[in-house]
Amino acid sequence: MRDVTMKLKLNSEQRKIALVNESSERAQVLEQALTEAGFLVAAKLFRIRDLIEQMGALRIDAIIIDMEQPDHDLLDDLRIISRDHPRPILVFAQRSDEHMIRQAMRVGVSSFVVDGWSSTRVKSLVEIAIARFEENQALRTELDQAKTTLAERKVIERAKGILMQRRKCDEHQAYGLLRKIAMDRNEKLVEVAHQVIGAAELLG
Repeated sequence: MRDVTMKLKLNSEQRKIALVNESSERAQVLEQALTEAGFLVAAKLFRIRDLIEQMGALRIDAIIIDMEQPDHDLLDDLRIISRDHPRPILVFAQRSDEHMIRQAMRVGVSSFVVDGWSSTRVKSLVEIAIARFEENQALRTELDQAKTTLAERKVIERAKGILMQRRKCDEHQAYGLLRKIAMDRNEKLVEVAHQVIGAAELLG
C-alpha cells in the first residue's frame, strides 16, 4: 500500500510538457526520452498554432518545440504565448543562426538548443529552461513592484503637496494627515492620495 501511495505522489509531481513537433517520428522519439526522464507529455501537437488555440485549457509546466529550422512565423507565435500564457519554452532546432536565437530569447524562449539533443541530456535541458523562466519571472515581478512603488510614491507626494498648499502645513503634517485619513477609513495610503488629488482637480 505504501509503494502505491509513493508512486501516486511521484506521478502527481511530474512536470507536464506540451510537445510541438512537425515530424511524428521525431516526436515519438522525443516523447519516449521525456517519459524516461520522468516527465509527462500532456499534449502532442504538430503546429505551434494548435498550441496557441489550446493553451487556455492545457495545464502544463513547460513547452518543448522541436523543428528543423525556426522562422519568423514561429517568433510571432511564441510572442503571443509568452504574452498571454507565459511558460518555460525550450526549442530544439536542427539548424539556426545567432540572429534567430537572439530573437527567440527576446520573445520568451528560455533555452535554445541547436543541432539535436540526446536522451541523457533531456532532463537537464528541460530543468534549465524551467529554472531560467522562473528566474526571469521573479525579476519581472520585482521590476513591476518597483515601478508600482515608484508610481504610488509620486501620487502620495503630489497629494502631500496639495495638502501643504491648502492647509498651510509642512510636509510632515501633510503626511500625518494622509495617514490618519487612511487609518480612519481603513484604506491604503495611495488610495487616499488619489482621492485628495481627485478632489483638488474637481474643485480647481
